[in-house]
Amino acid sequence: MSKLLFMIWLSISCTFIFLAASTCRALDEGGCLTCHQYPGLVRHEKTDGFKVLHIDEEKYFNSPHGKFRCSQCHTTIAKVPHTGETSVDCTTKCHQGHNGKVLPPNYPLSNFHKKEQSYIVSLQDQSSCRACHALYPHGENKVVRALLNMHTGFMLCDVCHIKRDKFKHLSYEWHDTENAEFSGEPFGTYYNPHASQVHPSEHFISRIAAFASEKGKKRALMNTWDTAKADEFILKEKNLNPDEKNKALAYFHQDIEKKEISVACDECHSTHSILDFSKLGFDQKKTKDLIYLNIKGLVTKYKVFYFPHLFEQ
Repeated sequence: MSKLLFMIWLSISCTFIFLAASTCRALDEGGCLTCHQYPGLVRHEKTDGFKVLHIDEEKYFNSPHGKFRCSQCHTTIAKVPHTGETSVDCTTKCHQGHNGKVLPPNYPLSNFHKKEQSYIVSLQDQSSCRACHALYPHGENKVVRALLNMHTGFMLCDVCHIKRDKFKHLSYEWHDTENAEFSGEPFGTYYNPHASQVHPSEHFISRIAAFASEKGKKRALMNTWDTAKADEFILKEKNLNPDEKNKALAYFHQDIEKKEISVACDECHSTHSILDFSKLGFDQKKTKDLIYLNIKGLVTKYKVFYFPHLFEQ
């Protein structure tokens, strides 16, 4: 290639790169959607509430704010994890006095992403787990609680928390359907048996559950046989002494164990997964995505990951 032709090619290439950069301003340059793309991503704010962290990519990019980087409004977020970082500054680039579009003082920002979020509002889960634990049960580990809560819409508690050494011939399959009410777009494996105009919020989802084979028959390990006893425990818990309470909790948790996050992630999201994604009906692409989940490294390998300042203007 002659020097003249090379310079022409370089000029054209740079022009295309510049145009691509200017027309693709909505790209997730900071990688925020690596985590926030998942529906059902919520974290506990208080004992009686939670904060939704899901952002639907398409809806966001088509929104008035879709052309801006997340960091232009969420100015204090510089690392992962960023739990507790809720402050938003809308005056840095857009809503300033000189452009004629000023937000009034104390303008409520809590509903800004509401149209871009999906989560389960209620679920008819008949297990004894639900007698004590909220729909989104994980609140202790601040680093990964939202990611763990996301699993609520896709699997039962026993998939991760069952004591596997107590049961032989374990398998993981879809469980019977449960009625669920969603805010935003429904997600997971679901179907709506009713006309949408009659019951627009009703969906019936099926979640992955653990089954044990006993005498040639499969039994779901979802705790339903002690649900009534769990409800009774809740009613009289305040009147129990510490020994009585511990004894009751030991009974309900006799088949349950806690696990390190890295262990729990690897049990499913790895080449030696306990779940046969193909047998569960996932196509080849989705199976690969689930096995090599790009978010797992942030959870299992890093204590703190600081964002590089590559796209700051």
